[in-house]
Amino acid sequence: MLVALEKKNLLASQKIILKQVLSADCFSLSLKMSIVLKVFLILLFVLLNLLFISSCSLSSKACKKLYDRASEDQFDMIIVPGVPFSDGKWSRTMKGRVYWAKFLFDKGIAKNIMFSGAAVYSPYIEGEIMSLYAQAIGVLKEHIYVEAKAEHSTENIYYSYQKSRELGFAKIALASDPFQAKMLKKFTRKKVSPNIKLIPFVVDTLKKMEPNMTDPEINFQQAFVPGFVPITKKEGLWKRLKGTMGKNIDDGAYQP
Repeated sequence: MLVALEKKNLLASQKIILKQVLSADCFSLSLKMSIVLKVFLILLFVLLNLLFISSCSLSSKACKKLYDRASEDQFDMIIVPGVPFSDGKWSRTMKGRVYWAKFLFDKGIAKNIMFSGAAVYSPYIEGEIMSLYAQAIGVLKEHIYVEAKAEHSTENIYYSYQKSRELGFAKIALASDPFQAKMLKKFTRKKVSPNIKLIPFVVDTLKKMEPNMTDPEINFQQAFVPGFVPITKKEGLWKRLKGTMGKNIDDGAYQP
């Protein structure tokens, strides 16, 4: 969602540039044509990316339908994948996921929440950071769990499911944004468990909640990892891509 918004903003700016170039008298015809061609290619790239993102995200209707089904049930644990933490504050994506988890907890749909994510791109354990924010906005600590091995979305759901089962939780769901929920849908069903339900957040519901959302201060140093090395330095591109596809999973993690 945030990526799509950034691309829409870029799209608007390129249209403005194109209009200014065509109306200017200080450019030669050949220079104008060259600039127009470059802007056209940028616009084409942005539009193709927007189409790709839209196709990889669950629709609002699908999200509402999945939430309605979930609201008639109760889950022992909902799994919430992590988001990198940097600059001493949470991103809109992290904020949305944490508040959605709290919403499900407050509604009684989720009995417990597991935030998943290691220190991957920044020296802060993502699951720990999200746990601290959840506590700061009112989720009881005794209902929060952290999974800190996962470095990719596929590992978030796999490791968290294994840890949840090891802890004795049976009924489990994945709660995240519509984009990630769709990206993980097939992997979750085939590689983890077909019994895991998806509860992607309903954008309209979050919008209604937004005026009452806060940005609490947390002691993020509690989640700091000394001697941290980012994954981009530890692993090559091919290994990271394999990790994204779930090919680097440790099958023995969280096994009894």
